[in-house]
Amino acid sequence: MKKALAIDDSATMRNLVKMALEPEGFTVDTAENGKSALELVKRNTYDIIISDINMPEMNGLEFLKEFRALNRTTPVLMLTTETEASKKEEAKRLGATGWIVKPFKPEELAKVVKRVVR
Repeated sequence: MKKALAIDDSATMRNLVKMALEPEGFTVDTAENGKSALELVKRNTYDIIISDINMPEMNGLEFLKEFRALNRTTPVLMLTTETEASKKEEAKRLGATGWIVKPFKPEELAKVVKRVVR
């Protein structure tokens, strides 16, 4: 079974990611910010990580930078309301695999994840 990590300060968003991926055969762990997500990635291996950008304590870009220092290969999708080109460029530079804009359709997220995780 494939494992995903959903990082978002919104419980609703974390649950939406779970609802989109569990029917596709994923086990989904969740974290409410980058700091708690870093603790999870140090103890677990994930096939994909889906992270919000704007979160308290440690935002998604800070998480991405820290995570890429530990792991260069696991795909990381940024899931955000941000549409700023500079944020996208920074995420790409830090090692983001892709970008999904909220709100999203669960079936669209599932399709992108299946394309990224083989």
